[in-house]
Amino acid sequence: MNFPPEQMARLYDGVRAIHSTLEPEAALRLVVCEAVGLVGAASGSLVLVNPNTGRLEIEVSEGPAPVLEEGIAGWVVRHGESLRVGKSEAEDRFASARPGTQSELAVPLRMEGSVRGVIHVDAPAADAFSEMDQVLLEELAVHATQVIHNTWLYEQLRQRTELLESLVSVGQTINRTLNLDDVLEAITREAAGLGRARACSLQLLDATSEWLEVRAQHGAGIDYQQRPPLSVAESLMGAVVRRRKPVQVGDLQTSAQYQHAEIARREGFVSLLSVPLVYSEDCLGTLNIYTAAPHVFSNEEVNTLAALAELSAVAIEKARLYERTVDGEEQLRRNEQLSALGLLAAEVAHEIRNPLTVMKMLYHSLDLQFPEGDPRREDARVLGDKMNHLDRIVDNIVNFARNAEPRMAPVDVPGLIDDLALLTRHKLQQHSIGLEREDAPDLSLVKADATQLSQAFLNVILNATEAMPEGGTLRITTRREDGELQVAFADTGPGMTDAQRARAFTGMLSTTKEKGGGLGLAIVAKVAEAHGGRVKLESVEGQGTEITVCFAAE
Repeated sequence: MNFPPEQMARLYDGVRAIHSTLEPEAALRLVVCEAVGLVGAASGSLVLVNPNTGRLEIEVSEGPAPVLEEGIAGWVVRHGESLRVGKSEAEDRFASARPGTQSELAVPLRMEGSVRGVIHVDAPAADAFSEMDQVLLEELAVHATQVIHNTWLYEQLRQRTELLESLVSVGQTINRTLNLDDVLEAITREAAGLGRARACSLQLLDATSEWLEVRAQHGAGIDYQQRPPLSVAESLMGAVVRRRKPVQVGDLQTSAQYQHAEIARREGFVSLLSVPLVYSEDCLGTLNIYTAAPHVFSNEEVNTLAALAELSAVAIEKARLYERTVDGEEQLRRNEQLSALGLLAAEVAHEIRNPLTVMKMLYHSLDLQFPEGDPRREDARVLGDKMNHLDRIVDNIVNFARNAEPRMAPVDVPGLIDDLALLTRHKLQQHSIGLEREDAPDLSLVKADATQLSQAFLNVILNATEAMPEGGTLRITTRREDGELQVAFADTGPGMTDAQRARAFTGMLSTTKEKGGGLGLAIVAKVAEAHGGRVKLESVEGQGTEITVCFAAE
């Protein structure tokens, strides 16, 4: 159909206007505005079919909202044809239009072969729209369809970009945190923001792997927080753990699968997406987001939350490993203290036994014999008994302090140092100390007690850490030299003075060390001696210290 120049110009201006933006809401409003102006309507609206529910929803309306499913808009969607009505009150094919309306015109919006929406205009006068108006509106609808499609694509790309940026940010946030509780809180907080959800929760399996417990949440109320654990065998979220696949529920408040529908109603939760937290081949729990309105989660949303769950599982395992590392380091510290206590006991016993022996010799040499009835006779007897008692106590201390003989077995020294490097990694990082390793190739195993060697090497590492409070480098070298396996620990600390080197291997009772017990190197020397080895110390003031532990190699 050939359009008159004036209408052609109006159509051109309208098409140009609706192509002027990619913002979805602004584009839809422009479509309605241009449709109303193009055909001289009193009001208009743009109605779209909700892909999740199949129902019509008004996206934009200028004037009162029209009747949808039972009105002209619903008829156009069902029949896929334009419809022009001159007298609404005479029509019985659909529900009456809003009061005061006589003329209505509706044209379909087709996308990919199906009707996805309707442009609807109306006027109070009868027969207000002509066949030309219908053709003009249909032509505008063709361009509007393209505009709407472009805005949807643009919005999808924008949301995808935001999701990816958020995902990167989330990954950085949760991986900067080492404390497990802080990690879980960060995950739920970021996931709630990522999915624009009403709330988010994270559940972890308990020690029996039979129950799911809420360990962190963001946005939920007290009812949800006090919810009892869920059975893995019987609950909906337990199925997520068992199958290791995402599950979504459209309406929690009416779902027979969801066990706590009443809590969902009180909390205002409607739709749920739950994804598994999988690390390696183990499922740790579930990550769940809840919406306040009915929602069908797209593949993009499911994949994004699944990607976040993967990052979260790694972060959780990292935090757990850190906690185990700290616990292991603390256990080694306690072992060191017990060994220090034994060394101190031996030193105390030695210091007491010498004067006690002299006292007993002098006591017996005095030959204190008093006649019967003299009170000094009983005093002399008590004094002798108490010295004997002290001697027995010293014997007990010596027996307690005497370490058991090392339990010799082949030990891979570089592997043992690898474990210690893992245990002390965080402490070295805290002190800004870099760790360098150099292991000679093809080192043979040594016969030793692995526990005692670990204790000795840990003492050297901790001593080096204390010597570099402002940071530095610790270099650990293993080598074979002169029939010995030598493990050298070289730090870049301030080094030792001559007096400090002279006292390096003394025990607690003679140390002048300001911090700690001063037992670290004494224990190292004692362990080396028990293994038939020795310890070398080289230190230059201002240039660092190197301590080398030497063992006989097979």
